[in-house]
Amino acid sequence: MPSYYLSEDLARFGEIGKANPKGWDGFLNWYQQTMAPGALDERTKKLIALAVAYAIQEPYCIDSYSSACSDAGIAPEEMAEAVGVAAVIRGGGTIAHWAQSCNALARREG
Repeated sequence: MPSYYLSEDLARFGEIGKANPKGWDGFLNWYQQTMAPGALDERTKKLIALAVAYAIQEPYCIDSYSSACSDAGIAPEEMAEAVGVAAVIRGGGTIAHWAQSCNALARREG
C-alpha cells in the first residue's frame, strides 16, 4: 500500500493560494519574516523547524526541513540531536500532566 503522504505533494503546498490568495499571501509574509535571520540565524531556525515538525508529527515538514537542514550544511547528528530534544520535551510534557491525575484523585478523596 502506498504512503498517504507523498513527497511530490509538497509541490502542491501553495495551491491553497488559488482558493484564498489573501490568506496565502499573509501566511507567506509571516513565514518569510519569521524564518529570516534575526536574533536567531537561519540555520538555528531550520533546526527548530525540524524539531517542531517531528514534535507535531507533520510528514511534509519533516521532509521539507530535513532537506533544508541538509542544504544548510547541518549534519545528520545535529538533526538527530534536535529531534531528540523535541521528543524528550514532548515526553516530559506528557509525564508532567500526571499532576492532573494527582489533583483528580485528591478531589475524590477530599
